[in-house]
Amino acid sequence: MMLFQDGLLAFFSAVGVTTVVWLVAGALLHAGRPVIPGVLLVLPVRGEALAMEADVRELRRARNHLPGAKIVLADCGLSDDAKALAACLADRGKDVVLVDGAKFHVE
Repeated sequence: MMLFQDGLLAFFSAVGVTTVVWLVAGALLHAGRPVIPGVLLVLPVRGEALAMEADVRELRRARNHLPGAKIVLADCGLSDDAKALAACLADRGKDVVLVDGAKFHVE
């Protein structure tokens, strides 16, 4: 019985040490998420764009997995009310930009 207890204690000690080493190595080697510069999440919108606010919310969630990404609302013929909403969404934070869809190009 004593041999079994010693073996169990040794096993859990080894697992604990391995876990600590794994966590420390992960923290040192992956100190932060890599930023991918220039990633654009483009949302072409036109007309009333009834789901634009929900779409921007979903793109913001997707942006959490893509650090450094920017959300671009491409105005492809928005109504006045929808354009005001798009401008409001763009003014809320730095991560959303409203551009004219006809003049939008990527360099």
